[in-house]
Amino acid sequence: MERPANEGDPGAMSNLIEIDNLTYSYSLSGEDDQPVLSGISLQIAAGELVAIIGANGSGKTTLARHLNGLLLPTEGQVRIAGLDTRLAENRQTIQSTVGMVFQFPEDQMVATVVEEDVAFGPENLGLPLAEVRRRVEAALREVEMWEWRTRPPHLLSAGQMQRVALAGVLAMRPRCIVFDEATAMLDPAGRQMVMNMLHRLHQEGLTILYITHFMEEAAQAGRVIVLDQGQVALDDSPQEVFADAGQLEKLGLDLPPAVEAAHLLRPVFPDLPEGLLTMGALLASLPHAPESVAAFGTASESHAQAESAAFIEVTGLSHIYLRDTPFAHQALRDVDLQVAEGSAQGLIGGTGSGKSTLMQHLNGLFKPQTGRVQVGRFDLNQADVTVHQVCQSVGLVFQNPESQFFEQYAGDEIAYGPRIQGMQKPELRQRVQWAMDVVGLDFEAYKDRLTFTLSGGERRKVALAAILSLQPEVLLLDEPTAGLDPQSRKELIDHLQALRTAGMTLIVSSHHMDDIAALTGRVMVLHQGQSVLEGTLGEVFAHTEKLSALGLAPPPAARIAEALRRNGWPLPAGIVDLPGLEEALADFPGGGQ
Repeated sequence: MERPANEGDPGAMSNLIEIDNLTYSYSLSGEDDQPVLSGISLQIAAGELVAIIGANGSGKTTLARHLNGLLLPTEGQVRIAGLDTRLAENRQTIQSTVGMVFQFPEDQMVATVVEEDVAFGPENLGLPLAEVRRRVEAALREVEMWEWRTRPPHLLSAGQMQRVALAGVLAMRPRCIVFDEATAMLDPAGRQMVMNMLHRLHQEGLTILYITHFMEEAAQAGRVIVLDQGQVALDDSPQEVFADAGQLEKLGLDLPPAVEAAHLLRPVFPDLPEGLLTMGALLASLPHAPESVAAFGTASESHAQAESAAFIEVTGLSHIYLRDTPFAHQALRDVDLQVAEGSAQGLIGGTGSGKSTLMQHLNGLFKPQTGRVQVGRFDLNQADVTVHQVCQSVGLVFQNPESQFFEQYAGDEIAYGPRIQGMQKPELRQRVQWAMDVVGLDFEAYKDRLTFTLSGGERRKVALAAILSLQPEVLLLDEPTAGLDPQSRKELIDHLQALRTAGMTLIVSSHHMDDIAALTGRVMVLHQGQSVLEGTLGEVFAHTEKLSALGLAPPPAARIAEALRRNGWPLPAGIVDLPGLEEALADFPGGGQ
């Protein structure tokens, strides 16, 4: 794709973005203004590749929205290519210079058809129609969404909407693009596609800033800025930022998976190089086994498990969106699923594979068009079974949490369901506080927060707490940790594991394979609406090549175990997490040689 001519100018490495003493507070009627950003000063040179990370609520998105004039400083100054964002006459130039892909892509959808949405920006630049069409096609092809150009955006999956949002920005040909967690809802192949594109755009001269909670993505930047409570806590190279695990933990962050795995492996493999930040670098550095170890026997994975009656039973389920219209799309095709009571089932698959559609059948939002669905005592094929009845026992947390908000304040939102059921104080207050504790929200700090002021991760916690307040028998989680910082993610997984131990049935759909490994015992792989793999975690994640062909990837520990097996280490099957990998390696004589 062509780039603006000025990207080759001699001053290309001068500061494109200059931030001086930026302070910003959301003005809330009747409340004391609390600064979200406080005294931030930064300079971003033209052509830099910068990752911005930080815990939920640290101010990342607020900072990003200052970079193209969507927000204006309460105090201080932001200059883009020398232009002050506070001056109205600069606003159009600034917004053409800095494009932004939002955390929630539907926030920037303005048209009823994909190609019209992508054309919106170029048309407002006053470009000739032929040039607009050329840019739209080039941008949609670059994000692999050209085949979907005539589809309404609201019929796309969240990941597909993110690609369209990116195409809309690319069609504007900006000098800088800010990605606000643009990979959060994408499958592994989609995340890799965006990261490859991000690097390609950077190599072509664009300035790239990206906000992410994936530490491996942050490790690929040339510079990492860490925000903490609205201030810059760290600003350095990835090697320096990720050198101190203790400091990162205090900031609510974590090490990249490759760095964490290297720390675990180094006692066994002392010659493992330092500074391995990505999984690719780590896998390429793993040693071959000496003959003494290669001859060592392997343990085998036991697949024996007690037979349990199915609590959830799906048989021959098919679903077509917009049936009998030109936009008909088959989302599910002859899917079978059995889940035992008190167990945890994982659902994985590429973007648009049918995971969300399947989950929305399990709590009655969709009635079966073809096939049968039984959830506990509810036969969802029966016309007299209502969504209201099912939702009291089967709770669904959507992948876009704001889509299920009813109330203005976080505490009222969490209390909404129990209040509808007739629960009164003080029991209602106790139930809300319990649900907030489970998801890691401080009751006093968050109960009176306006939901629109919450970060994406905080909204997700509120949405989950609102469902948990109903104490359902079955909890359906659609991308439960998307948008959460690493520490919040760990805490939430711990709480969900406790709920499972207490007997709650969980069904988890996620693009984060570590979440699936931590929360579930069995997993189904969906592809184009069909079940193509099903079994235990170890059985499914052993199909490395098949998963790769579907745009998926096993958890890091499973990938490391598979690479070590290829290098002659006789590891047992079924390794899906780092403790399991560490335990297996400890059994080998001479493993550290």
